Amino acid sequence: MDVQVLPGTSQLEGREDVWKFETLLPYLDKFNQLCQRDSTGGWEKCWEEGLTPWDLRQPTPIMLHLHQTGALPTGRALIPGCGSGHDVAAIACPKRHVVGLDISDKAIKRAIELSSSSPNADCFTFIEEDFFSWRPTELFDLIVDYMFFCAIEPGKRSVWASQMRDLLKPDGELITLIFPVSNHVGGPPYKLSITDYEELLHPMGFEAVSVAENKLAVGPRKGNELIARTTLNKADLYTFRQPQRSFLYFLFVF
Repeated sequence: MDVQVLPGTSQLEGREDVWKFETLLPYLDKFNQLCQRDSTGGWEKCWEEGLTPWDLRQPTPIMLHLHQTGALPTGRALIPGCGSGHDVAAIACPKRHVVGLDISDKAIKRAIELSSSSPNADCFTFIEEDFFSWRPTELFDLIVDYMFFCAIEPGKRSVWASQMRDLLKPDGELITLIFPVSNHVGGPPYKLSITDYEELLHPMGFEAVSVAENKLAVGPRKGNELIARTTLNKADLYTFRQPQRSFLYFLFVF
Protein backbone atom coordinates (compact mmCIF):
# COMPACT_ATOMS: atom_id res chain seq x y z
CA MET A 1 0.00 0.00 0.00
CA ASP A 2 1.27 3.47 -0.88
CA VAL A 3 1.36 5.28 2.46
CA GLN A 4 1.73 9.03 2.75
CA VAL A 5 4.10 10.01 5.56
CA LEU A 6 3.60 13.31 7.32
CA PRO A 7 6.37 15.90 6.93
CA GLY A 8 8.80 15.60 9.80
CA THR A 9 7.67 12.08 10.64
CA SER A 10 10.05 10.01 8.56
CA GLN A 11 10.49 7.66 11.52
CA LEU A 12 7.03 6.33 10.71
CA GLU A 13 7.98 5.23 7.21
CA GLY A 14 7.77 1.50 6.78
CA ARG A 15 5.97 0.91 10.07
CA GLU A 16 3.04 -1.47 9.73
CA ASP A 17 1.00 0.53 12.23
CA VAL A 18 1.40 3.85 10.40
CA TRP A 19 -2.37 4.12 9.84
CA LYS A 20 -3.28 3.26 13.42
CA PHE A 21 -4.88 6.31 15.01
CA GLU A 22 -2.87 6.06 18.22
CA THR A 23 0.37 6.03 16.20
CA LEU A 24 -0.44 9.30 14.48
CA LEU A 25 -1.61 11.18 17.57
CA PRO A 26 1.81 12.58 18.58
CA TYR A 27 2.25 14.00 15.08
CA LEU A 28 -1.13 15.70 14.72
CA ASP A 29 -0.45 18.77 16.90
CA LYS A 30 0.56 20.90 13.93
CA PHE A 31 -2.34 19.55 11.90
CA ASN A 32 -4.79 20.54 14.64
CA GLN A 33 -3.28 24.00 15.01
CA LEU A 34 -3.68 24.66 11.30
CA CYS A 35 -7.28 23.43 11.19
CA GLN A 36 -8.33 25.42 14.25
CA ARG A 37 -7.25 28.77 12.80
CA ASP A 38 -10.39 29.03 10.71
CA SER A 39 -12.73 26.72 8.81
CA THR A 40 -11.25 27.54 5.41
CA GLY A 41 -7.62 28.59 5.75
CA GLY A 42 -6.70 25.80 8.12
CA TRP A 43 -7.66 23.03 5.70
CA GLU A 44 -6.11 24.88 2.77
CA LYS A 45 -2.86 25.21 4.68
CA CYS A 46 -2.89 21.48 5.48
CA TRP A 47 -3.05 20.69 1.77
CA GLU A 48 -0.36 23.24 0.96
CA GLU A 49 2.01 21.66 3.48
CA GLY A 50 1.11 18.07 2.66
CA LEU A 51 -0.24 17.53 6.16
CA THR A 52 -3.07 15.23 5.11
CA PRO A 53 -2.98 12.01 7.18
CA TRP A 54 -6.53 11.18 6.10
CA ASP A 55 -5.53 10.87 2.43
CA LEU A 56 -5.04 7.21 1.50
CA ARG A 57 -3.68 8.16 -1.94
CA GLN A 58 -5.88 5.42 -3.39
CA PRO A 59 -9.61 4.60 -3.47
CA THR A 60 -11.10 3.45 -0.18
CA PRO A 61 -11.19 -0.37 -0.51
CA ILE A 62 -14.76 -0.81 0.75
CA MET A 63 -16.12 1.84 -1.63
CA LEU A 64 -14.31 0.26 -4.57
CA HIS A 65 -15.71 -3.13 -3.55
CA LEU A 66 -19.28 -1.85 -3.27
CA HIS A 67 -18.99 -0.24 -6.70
CA GLN A 68 -17.52 -3.32 -8.36
CA THR A 69 -20.18 -5.61 -6.88
CA GLY A 70 -23.06 -3.36 -7.93
CA ALA A 71 -24.00 -2.57 -4.32
CA LEU A 72 -24.24 1.22 -4.68
CA PRO A 73 -27.25 3.23 -5.83
CA THR A 74 -27.13 4.69 -9.31
CA GLY A 75 -28.05 8.28 -10.17
CA ARG A 76 -26.32 11.25 -8.56
CA ALA A 77 -23.74 10.76 -5.79
CA LEU A 78 -21.92 13.23 -3.55
CA ILE A 79 -18.67 12.87 -1.60
CA PRO A 80 -18.17 15.89 0.68
CA GLY A 81 -14.62 16.56 1.84
CA CYS A 82 -13.44 14.59 -1.20
CA GLY A 83 -9.81 15.69 -0.90
CA SER A 84 -7.70 14.36 -3.76
CA GLY A 85 -10.76 12.65 -5.24
CA HIS A 86 -9.74 9.02 -5.46
CA ASP A 87 -13.14 7.74 -4.33
CA VAL A 88 -14.95 10.13 -6.65
CA ALA A 89 -13.26 8.75 -9.75
CA ALA A 90 -13.39 5.16 -8.46
CA ILE A 91 -17.18 4.89 -8.09
CA ALA A 92 -18.19 7.12 -11.02
CA CYS A 93 -19.73 5.39 -14.02
CA PRO A 94 -22.24 6.10 -16.81
CA LYS A 95 -25.11 5.22 -14.46
CA ARG A 96 -23.71 7.19 -11.51
CA HIS A 97 -22.45 10.77 -11.78
CA VAL A 98 -20.35 11.66 -8.74
CA VAL A 99 -19.73 15.15 -7.38
CA GLY A 100 -16.62 15.66 -5.28
CA LEU A 101 -16.91 18.64 -2.95
CA ASP A 102 -14.15 20.25 -0.92
CA ILE A 103 -13.58 23.60 0.74
CA SER A 104 -9.89 23.56 -0.19
CA ASP A 105 -8.89 25.02 -3.54
CA LYS A 106 -5.61 23.09 -3.33
CA ALA A 107 -7.42 19.80 -2.79
CA ILE A 108 -9.79 20.36 -5.71
CA LYS A 109 -6.94 21.28 -8.04
CA ARG A 110 -5.09 18.15 -6.94
CA ALA A 111 -8.18 16.01 -7.56
CA ILE A 112 -8.65 17.44 -11.05
CA GLU A 113 -4.98 16.90 -11.84
CA LEU A 114 -5.01 13.27 -10.68
CA SER A 115 -8.21 12.35 -12.50
CA SER A 116 -7.87 14.35 -15.72
CA SER A 117 -6.91 11.31 -17.78
CA SER A 118 -9.48 8.93 -16.27
CA PRO A 119 -11.52 7.11 -18.93
CA ASN A 120 -14.69 7.94 -16.98
CA ALA A 121 -13.90 11.66 -16.60
CA ASP A 122 -17.31 12.59 -17.99
CA CYS A 123 -18.94 10.80 -15.06
CA PHE A 124 -17.67 13.02 -12.23
CA THR A 125 -17.28 16.68 -11.28
CA PHE A 126 -15.18 18.46 -8.68
CA ILE A 127 -16.51 21.59 -6.96
CA GLU A 128 -14.81 23.93 -4.51
CA GLU A 129 -17.52 24.87 -2.01
CA ASP A 130 -18.34 24.91 1.69
CA PHE A 131 -20.54 21.86 2.29
CA PHE A 132 -22.54 23.64 4.99
CA SER A 133 -23.64 26.57 2.84
CA TRP A 134 -23.74 24.81 -0.54
CA ARG A 135 -27.12 24.81 -2.30
CA PRO A 136 -27.02 22.62 -5.44
CA THR A 137 -29.84 22.71 -7.96
CA GLU A 138 -30.29 18.91 -7.90
CA LEU A 139 -30.54 16.45 -5.00
CA PHE A 140 -28.55 13.22 -4.62
CA ASP A 141 -29.38 9.52 -4.60
CA LEU A 142 -26.25 8.71 -2.58
CA ILE A 143 -23.92 10.58 -0.21
CA VAL A 144 -20.69 9.06 1.13
CA ASP A 145 -19.01 10.43 4.27
CA TYR A 146 -15.52 9.26 5.19
CA MET A 147 -13.08 11.29 7.31
CA PHE A 148 -15.46 14.25 7.04
CA PHE A 149 -17.84 13.99 9.97
CA CYS A 150 -14.93 13.29 12.34
CA ALA A 151 -13.41 16.68 11.46
CA ILE A 152 -16.50 18.62 12.57
CA GLU A 153 -16.59 20.08 16.06
CA PRO A 154 -19.22 18.15 18.06
CA GLY A 155 -21.20 21.32 18.74
CA LYS A 156 -21.65 21.90 15.01
CA ARG A 157 -22.66 18.39 14.01
CA SER A 158 -26.38 19.12 13.92
CA VAL A 159 -25.77 21.32 10.87
CA TRP A 160 -24.09 18.36 9.17
CA ALA A 161 -27.16 16.20 9.78
CA SER A 162 -29.65 18.76 8.50
CA GLN A 163 -27.54 19.36 5.39
CA MET A 164 -27.39 15.62 4.70
CA ARG A 165 -31.17 15.50 4.93
CA ASP A 166 -31.58 18.50 2.65
CA LEU A 167 -29.18 17.20 -0.02
CA LEU A 168 -30.60 13.67 -0.28
CA LYS A 169 -33.61 12.66 -2.32
CA PRO A 170 -36.42 10.87 -0.45
CA ASP A 171 -35.27 7.23 -0.08
CA GLY A 172 -31.71 8.35 -0.88
CA GLU A 173 -28.84 6.57 0.87
CA LEU A 174 -26.17 7.91 3.22
CA ILE A 175 -23.08 5.74 3.69
CA THR A 176 -20.88 6.70 6.61
CA LEU A 177 -17.50 5.17 7.34
CA ILE A 178 -17.18 5.71 11.07
CA PHE A 179 -13.59 6.36 12.14
CA PRO A 180 -12.01 6.76 14.63
CA VAL A 181 -14.02 4.64 17.05
CA SER A 182 -11.84 5.43 20.06
CA ASN A 183 -11.74 7.14 23.45
CA HIS A 184 -9.24 9.91 22.70
CA VAL A 185 -9.84 13.51 23.75
CA GLY A 186 -10.01 16.46 21.38
CA GLY A 187 -9.61 16.71 17.65
CA PRO A 188 -9.88 16.87 14.76
CA PRO A 189 -10.33 14.04 14.21
CA TYR A 190 -12.89 13.71 17.01
CA LYS A 191 -13.82 10.33 18.47
CA LEU A 192 -16.98 8.76 17.06
CA SER A 193 -19.63 6.26 18.11
CA ILE A 194 -22.91 4.90 16.79
CA THR A 195 -24.71 7.01 19.38
CA ASP A 196 -23.30 10.20 17.82
CA TYR A 197 -25.00 9.32 14.53
CA GLU A 198 -28.18 7.98 16.10
CA GLU A 199 -28.84 11.19 18.02
CA LEU A 200 -28.36 13.32 14.91
CA LEU A 201 -29.91 11.24 12.14
CA HIS A 202 -32.95 9.84 13.94
CA PRO A 203 -34.77 13.21 14.13
CA MET A 204 -33.99 13.81 10.45
CA GLY A 205 -35.84 10.71 9.27
CA PHE A 206 -32.92 8.36 8.56
CA GLU A 207 -33.44 4.60 8.84
CA ALA A 208 -30.52 2.30 9.59
CA VAL A 209 -30.17 -0.49 7.05
CA SER A 210 -26.88 -1.92 8.34
CA VAL A 211 -24.05 -1.08 10.69
CA ALA A 212 -21.02 -3.35 10.70
CA GLU A 213 -17.30 -3.54 11.17
CA ASN A 214 -15.56 -2.46 7.98
CA LYS A 215 -13.64 -5.63 7.26
CA LEU A 216 -11.91 -3.94 4.33
CA ALA A 217 -10.55 -1.08 6.44
CA VAL A 218 -6.92 -0.31 5.68
CA GLY A 219 -4.32 -2.01 7.87
CA PRO A 220 -4.56 -1.30 11.58
CA ARG A 221 -7.77 0.72 11.15
CA LYS A 222 -9.49 -2.65 11.19
CA GLY A 223 -11.43 -3.02 14.39
CA ASN A 224 -11.61 0.75 14.83
CA GLU A 225 -13.81 1.52 11.83
CA LEU A 226 -17.47 0.83 11.08
CA ILE A 227 -19.61 1.21 7.98
CA ALA A 228 -23.21 2.35 8.32
CA ARG A 229 -25.78 2.40 5.54
CA THR A 230 -28.90 4.50 6.12
CA THR A 231 -31.81 5.61 3.97
CA LEU A 232 -33.80 8.80 4.22
CA ASN A 233 -37.52 8.54 4.79
CA LYS A 234 -38.82 12.03 5.39
CA ALA A 235 -42.37 10.77 5.91
CA ASP A 236 -41.60 8.07 8.48
CA LEU A 237 -39.00 8.92 11.12
CA TYR A 238 -36.99 5.94 12.26
CA THR A 239 -34.20 5.33 14.75
CA PHE A 240 -30.99 3.38 14.75
CA ARG A 241 -31.41 0.20 16.77
CA GLN A 242 -29.71 0.40 20.12
CA PRO A 243 -26.26 -1.22 20.24
CA GLN A 244 -25.93 -4.46 22.14
CA ARG A 245 -22.43 -3.43 23.21
CA SER A 246 -20.46 -0.21 22.84
CA PHE A 247 -21.49 -0.26 19.15
CA LEU A 248 -23.75 -2.41 17.03
CA TYR A 249 -22.86 -4.85 14.28
CA PHE A 250 -25.61 -5.58 11.78
CA LEU A 251 -25.16 -8.47 9.40
CA PHE A 252 -23.38 -7.04 6.36
CA VAL A 253 -22.20 -9.11 3.41
CA PHE A 254 -18.85 -8.03 1.95
